[in-house]
This record gives sequence, C-alpha cells and structure tokens, in this order.
Amino acid sequence: MVEPPRDPDMDFRYRIYNADGSEVENCGNGARCFARFVLDQRLTHKREIHVETAGGPLTLVVGDDGRVSVDMGKPRFAPQDLPFEADGDRPLHDLEVDGQQLSIGVASLGNPHAVLRVDDVTTAPVATLGPAIEGHPRFPRRVNAGFMQVVSAHEIRLRVYERGTGETLACGTGACAAVACGIRQGLLESPVTVHLPGGELRIDWPDIEANLIMTGPAERVFEGRVAIN
Repeated sequence: MVEPPRDPDMDFRYRIYNADGSEVENCGNGARCFARFVLDQRLTHKREIHVETAGGPLTLVVGDDGRVSVDMGKPRFAPQDLPFEADGDRPLHDLEVDGQQLSIGVASLGNPHAVLRVDDVTTAPVATLGPAIEGHPRFPRRVNAGFMQVVSAHEIRLRVYERGTGETLACGTGACAAVACGIRQGLLESPVTVHLPGGELRIDWPDIEANLIMTGPAERVFEGRVAIN
C-alpha cells in the first residue's frame, strides 16, 4: 500500500500485507515493485525514492536500465532482533526440528529470517521443513525460512518459505539474509548472485559495517481494480 509519509524527509510510506492478511515489516521484492509503481503512476519523478516501512526507512534507486537498487540497511544478527530464543550471538545456531538437529544462521532485515544450508535446493524438503521452522517455538513471532545452496563464493541458489505465505517464487529480504549469513560464515564473498525460482538478484555487502544493497528487475505484469467493501 502507498500512503503519505509521517516523516517529512520521506517521500512515501510503504505497507506490506501477506496473503493471510498479516502485516509485515519489510519486503525487498515489494520495495522494487513499489518504486516501479509510483513512477508508472507519476506519483513521483525522482529516481532516488525514500520510503518509510514498519521495519525502518528504505532508499530505492531506479537505474536507466529499469533495475531497482534497494538500500536494505545493515543486517542484524542478535537473537533479540528477530526475536529468536538463543543463548548468544553466533554465525550458526543449533535447532531441533521434528527430531532433526539443524544448524541455521539467523538475520533480521527488518523482518526475521532463518537460513539453512542444503546440498541441492531442488530436492530440499521446503514443503515440510519450511512450515516447521516458520512456526518453531524458539521464534515467538514466526520466521521466514531460507534454504541455501552454495554454488561458489559469488553465487547461490535459494528457496524461501515465507512467514504467513508459504513458498514464494522470490524473496528479496530472504536473499539478503542468505547472503549476509553466508558471508558471516565464511562461505561467500560480495557481490553475490542469488538464483531464485522467479529470477536473479544481485546482493552487495562489501563490508560488515556497510549497508547491504539489493539490485533486481521490476516489471509491470498487469493492471487491475479491486472492489473493497
């Protein structure tokens, strides 16, 4: 949803709702589509757009090629920032799920993510492990579950089971969280290309003190009207 900003230094307020009606803090892919929408609707002519979200401010930059870069801010790894019940901040946490012992990374990009490394995302048990991780009691507000296959230091494949939605074709904040966790664990180096079922994203995080930048396409697919009673 596009709303007027509360902060006079912002251009818009951006609100996100899942398919189940729950409002969430942030959505990276949605942010790119938001930038495309406000330009197409001539709500702004700016190529650098500052927006408020429930998870904090975002800066969106629309390139000449139509690709949109989103300054996602700094990823946060402290368990209390997700929140996640754990006894300390570390690159990997043990998590028991349905009798299995998993090692997961956790990160917040304004919304919570758990990232599990797998050998092959094609055969990863996303349909069963995804909801089990999403609703695990150690995540009091639930969590987005990412399944990451490392192809090389600069390339991963990813599937994401999103909180309140299920598996989706792409998840921008999930891609950012996976790359941040992978870099933190020494598996990846910036920049990283993320292959998702719905397309590719480029994630830049050159330094742990730097903001994380997500870049990808945003294309208009259709227009419609919805009657709201």
